[in-house]
Amino acid sequence: MKVLVWNENEHEKQEPIIEEIYPGRLHGYIANFLRSDDVEVSTATLDDPECGLTEEVLAETDVLIWWGHIAHKNVPDEVVERVHKHVLGGMGLIVLHSGHFSKIFKKLMGTTCSLKWRDHTRERVWTIMPNHPIAEGVDETFVLEDEEMYGEPFDIAKPDEVIFLSWFNGGEVFRSGCTWTRGHGKIFYFQPGHETNTAFQNANVQRIIKNAVKWACPVRKNIEIICPKFMPLENVEG
Repeated sequence: MKVLVWNENEHEKQEPIIEEIYPGRLHGYIANFLRSDDVEVSTATLDDPECGLTEEVLAETDVLIWWGHIAHKNVPDEVVERVHKHVLGGMGLIVLHSGHFSKIFKKLMGTTCSLKWRDHTRERVWTIMPNHPIAEGVDETFVLEDEEMYGEPFDIAKPDEVIFLSWFNGGEVFRSGCTWTRGHGKIFYFQPGHETNTAFQNANVQRIIKNAVKWACPVRKNIEIICPKFMPLENVEG
């Protein structure tokens, strides 16, 4: 299985504390806990030519993980179209935290993807679909002591499944782990992961992302989406 971890890599240039929390920066840290004998992981950032998301790279990618925040607008539209094509063709996509406002996620949702937010909250994540493959080995509930609150209403397309639901110490709730299918591709959005907090160090968070990679990996990929031509009514018998 080939996984590509994409990170805009902008906060790391402005906030040195991020590399103290996540050695190798966000993309490198996530890639390191995903690597195994069965999972080959590479990384790409906004600084790479074509954002590291060339046709050749995407054609070889089974699952793309996306983290972005302050530079969504800097991802060229042609790159977004390319990623979109590959998701429809079977490539899995995992969108993390503030990636909810990325061009690719909004395009796949067809909505604004807006939500409520505030900093420095205590989050309790509940596993509400314990039999789902993404929830395998995940505790029934776990706490992130300092995380950015995302709250409802979350303007997304209706999820196929809501696997995780979060409660914050201000009383807010949020659909924090959701799935969709677009074309032949599987999509998972997971809310924890603010850049200056420690969510990605959490064993349950790591397990969820590892499970999501396995779940989103296609059986077949690069399947062409064909729009059939409609037959004129006069040519239809009966």
